[in-house]
This record gives sequence, structure tokens and C-alpha cells, in this order.
Amino acid sequence: MQSCSSAHCVLLLISTFTTVSPNTLWRASGEPQLSRTASNDYSVKVKLHDSATLPCSERCSGSAKWTVFTKRSDTLAECDQTSCRSVKEGYQMIHDQYLKGDFSLIITDADFSKRGWYTCDCDNKDICDVQLQIEPLNTTVEMMAGESLILRLDVSDPVDVIYNSAGTPGPTSGQICTVDGPSLQCKPEYTQRSSLTSGVELRRMTPSDSGVYTVMDSRNKEVIHTYTVTVQDVQQTRIWKDGYQKGNEDGYQEKKPQAEKEKNPQVGYKLKKGKVEFPLPEVSSQSSEG
Repeated sequence: MQSCSSAHCVLLLISTFTTVSPNTLWRASGEPQLSRTASNDYSVKVKLHDSATLPCSERCSGSAKWTVFTKRSDTLAECDQTSCRSVKEGYQMIHDQYLKGDFSLIITDADFSKRGWYTCDCDNKDICDVQLQIEPLNTTVEMMAGESLILRLDVSDPVDVIYNSAGTPGPTSGQICTVDGPSLQCKPEYTQRSSLTSGVELRRMTPSDSGVYTVMDSRNKEVIHTYTVTVQDVQQTRIWKDGYQKGNEDGYQEKKPQAEKEKNPQVGYKLKKGKVEFPLPEVSSQSSEG
């Protein structure tokens, strides 16, 4: 067997362990697919449908273009010393900025389908990698027992539905459903009352179902939508309504502020405890002649 010196062995080990970048994306077969090599990696998070600017400031004397990291042949926008052009609608670069070394990409309407990594190339050299993220949506739902809860699916990617109890006795917290395309899989206690319509529909909700429901992208482990749900008991609600109506009938109505009652009182009258009192006529101390 061929031997090697210490220096040669160290060099061999270094080349062995640095062949694949730590930023490599992997195929399902386990082989490396693409690798992010840019030193300038950023993450930008914006609200749904807001404009997003992906920053990139580098030296580039040639042409610059932006692509989706996983689709390097699909150009979104590009610039050269003469002009800039938007290859795909909704993506643009500014020529004045490009001439100053600012190659930022503007996404005019950021939605969940545009999440992911974007790459800026200068003369076919990767100079910037920027990740676009969308802030999770938050919805508060108040409903009556027996009604259906619909959890919208804002992405086409596979998602998990995770439930966290509000403290009331009921189903155990944790993952309750998964959605992958047209397929819906739920835990046994939810199977009979769940379906996939315009979203994940949970029928016959009860007060014990109150809590927080989270729709999460199962591949990227990214929260998409959070629902804070309160389910009111029908009987308790009816008792509260009956009591409120009974109070109004008995005269326990909301009182107006005193300042509003005494606003612009009529001349010659006096307000006292909500009643109008007429002043007594003055009696003259002199007796009438005659």
C-alpha cells in the first residue's frame, strides 16, 4: 500500500471533507443538486402582498440577473450597462441603482408562492443569495358550538395542522391533520368530522375545541397561518342573552354621563336627578293696593 507524508495526508483529508459545500441542496437520491456559494446571504420577511426588496450590493462590470435558486435558467430580471428589463412580470431592477453597484431585486407583490431563495449572478458568477419569507397570517375566530371551522390552505405545499389546547378539557394538543395535495389525513378522533373543502373543515365544534390552530409548511417548517379559536357553549350564551334582556326590561339600562344630561339645559328650569323642576314664582313682600 502506498504511504504518504503527514503533510500530504492532511491535504488529502481537507480535500475529502471540502468537496461538498455545507449549503448544498440534495436530491431525493442523496446526490447534491445545487450549492449556494455566495458569501452575501440575506433573509427578507414581508407581509403578504407587500412589495419586497432583495438587497445585493457588489462590484460587477458586466451584466447582472436574478433567478430563483432552484431554477437557474429561469431569469426574472436583468441589467447591463445600457438598460434593465423585467423578464417575468412582478420582478424588476432599477438601472440607476445598477450603475451605482446596487443590484437589488424588487418583487412588487410578495405572496406565499414566491417564498424561497433567489440568486443574483454577475457574468454567470453567483454574487448574492437572498431568502424571501412571508409573515404568518393571524386570524381570531369566535363561533358557536355545533358550527364548522374552516382552516384555509394558503399554500400548495404539504402542510401540517397543529392544535394547542386553550386549557379546557378536550383533545390532546399536537399535530391533528396533514394535507398533501388532495389527500387529507387526520387523527382518529378528527377523521369522522373533518374534510377537505376550501380548506381543512372541522365540523361540530365544541367548547373543548377552543385553542390555537397552526397551519405549517411541513417541508420548510414555516408557519403559514395561525387561528385563535373560541367556541361558546350554546346554553351558556342563551342564559347570558336572557339575563341581558331581563335587565333591560327591569330598567337596568346603561346610564348616560351626567355631563351629557346637563348639556344645554333650558332657561328657567333646573335638572335634578334626571327630572325637570319648575322654579316657584317669587312672592312680593309688599301688599297690593286697592
